[in-house]
Amino acid sequence: MIAEAILKINPNAVVTVSGTDINTCTIEWLEGTAEISKADIQAKINENQYQRDRAAEYPSIVDQLDDIYHNGIDAWKATIKKTKDKYPKG
Repeated sequence: MIAEAILKINPNAVVTVSGTDINTCTIEWLEGTAEISKADIQAKINENQYQRDRAAEYPSIVDQLDDIYHNGIDAWKATIKKTKDKYPKG
């Protein structure tokens, strides 16, 4: 997740990341890549947290299609809306 955030900030970054906690990880900036502060990296991680939370909670695509087939689009929308409301965009 840390390397992913770094690449969203600088797609050309060349780095190695040791650890998964932004506060304790070690980041080695390679090939002249300009250092990005851990605060900026954490901000980028937080920026898309709602998407990860939603993805983990949505029913599988198979279950969603089954819901549509058996209960219709409006029931499916109600199911999806619960997750969207629980994890709103920042």
